Order: sequence, then C-alpha cells, then structure tokens
Amino acid sequence: MSDVLRTPDERFVGLPGYPFGPQYVEVEASGLDPVRMHYLDEGPADGPVALLLHGQPTWSYLYRTVVPVLVAAGVRVIAPDNIGYGRSDKPAVATDYTFARHIEWTRSLVTRLDLRDVTLVAQDWGGPIGFSVLAAEPGRFARVVAANTILHTADPALADRLTWAVHGVGESRVVIEEGLVDYLLHTQRAPVLRPSDFVGAATTTPPTPEVLAAYDAPYPSAEYTAGLRQMIALLPLTRNDVGARIGRRTMRALEEFDRPFVTAYSDGDPATRGWDAVFQERVPGARGRRHVTIAGAGHFLQEDAGPELGRVVAEVIATT
Repeated sequence: MSDVLRTPDERFVGLPGYPFGPQYVEVEASGLDPVRMHYLDEGPADGPVALLLHGQPTWSYLYRTVVPVLVAAGVRVIAPDNIGYGRSDKPAVATDYTFARHIEWTRSLVTRLDLRDVTLVAQDWGGPIGFSVLAAEPGRFARVVAANTILHTADPALADRLTWAVHGVGESRVVIEEGLVDYLLHTQRAPVLRPSDFVGAATTTPPTPEVLAAYDAPYPSAEYTAGLRQMIALLPLTRNDVGARIGRRTMRALEEFDRPFVTAYSDGDPATRGWDAVFQERVPGARGRRHVTIAGAGHFLQEDAGPELGRVVAEVIATT
C-alpha cells in the first residue's frame, strides 16, 4: 500500500460549532492494509442509532448543527469521515480510492461497531455509499432519510426525470448535464482543490470565513487531497462504468426495501432534483410516507438548515 497521511490533530482545535471528541476505528477494504476511520459518537449509548453520511468535499463537520438536535431527541449519532476526508486516514495515491473501497470502508465501520436498528441519513455521495452498505447489510438498517442524494446508474429510464441529466440513450450514447462535466473537469485540472470553494458556492446562506476555513482544515497541503480529488473522477457517467454497475445492483436492493424510506430534499439543489421522486416511486418503503421539502436551502442543506433536517430525522425515528 502507498503512504497514508494523517492530518495533525492541531488542525482541528477550536473549529467553530464542533466541540465533539474524536473516535476511531480500523476499517478494511480489499487489496489495502487497514486504515483508521474517524467518527463522531454522540448521544445515549442505548439510543436508536442514526448513521450520518457525508459526501464530497465535506466531512462530519457538515453535520455539526444536526447532531445536537438528534442527541436531544435521545438518538445515538454516528457520523464518520470518509477515508480521505476529515480526521480519517488519507492514502496518498489517488488510485487507492475506488467506489467499491469506499463502500467496504463504511461497511467495515458498521460491522466493527456492530450497529443495528440503524437510521441511515445520506447526502451527496453518502447515498451511493450508504445505500450500497444497506444492500450488503440489510438486516442492520431500520429506516432511511435520503437528503439531496442520488444513485449512480446511468439508467436510460432516468431520461427527463432529472434536472442534471446522466443517463444512457439507445445502445451506446449518454446524455450528461454540461454543468456536471464542467465540475468534473475543473476538479481534475485545478492545481489547488479547496472544499470551501464548493461549500460556499452550493449554499443559500454564505458561511462565515471561519466556517469555510473549518472545511479546509483537514488538508494542510495538496498532498492530503488525493481522495478529495479522486472521488469526483469516480463519478459514473456511462452504463459501462463499474460504479454504474454497483449503482444498478444497489437500486435492485432498494426496490426490495420495504422499511421506512423518507426523502428530505431542499428546494435549491438542481444537482439532485428529481431523485426524490425516483426514490419515492421505486422504493417500496417510500410509498405512503410523508416526504419533506426543505425550503431555502442549497445542496449542502445541513449547512443552510441543519436543525430543520435534524428535526425531520428525529420525527422519522420517533414515528416509524
């Protein structure tokens, strides 16, 4: 395995609104040595478990205003940092990161902590990763709250369903939203990649400079950002992509998931708009549920409306 970097602890001292103590677990993925994954573990040890999964380019800091709401409701909150993000270990070589390994690392967290009766809360890449863990460990998950997330499938049936198109056409063509291609190319070509640039651009209420700096804290230099950059290169844009094959397999599992599945999407995120309706139609557990639209929030709805999202999750746990 290549070198593994570990962000110095002092980078995380005094971050605004993030008083939580770090927890760590060794996680495994095929072909690599074990690495250390950071996670928050807040609330009563015997409470119902909410697993809060982030995506790119954030880390558990994104959930800092969601966590207290859930803890006050008697929920045990587990909020990990993906490998390559936050306080988790960061393999230095980009190709050490694959979609399958991200799934394996998160599944390893769930099994090592022996989490059960889990409410999965998934945003951005937290959906493709978390839903795939659910597909592999269905007995551990009691319910889902999907928040501004998608599932990479490139399925031709998605035509005209999504604001940001990604779907096959005929036998060998695809339709891809221009903005998505621009985003992918920028992240691969930019000499410096800062999470704060993306968080600031995809929220409706501009975060303070101190908050934006906290999103950048895990990356003291460019060598720490291999995983940050590689995750965008892993975006499946065709039906032939290994990630799309994983996504289709995961969708088949979701089409058998009859436990509560609630969508809580914002009204200001074109990147995921339309996926809430797709999940509501295709997941049995979503039918007949009270789904939520969070007004006035962008892609990072935890940043714009974290306490509101926390209340939605708490209500889903309490009433299903």
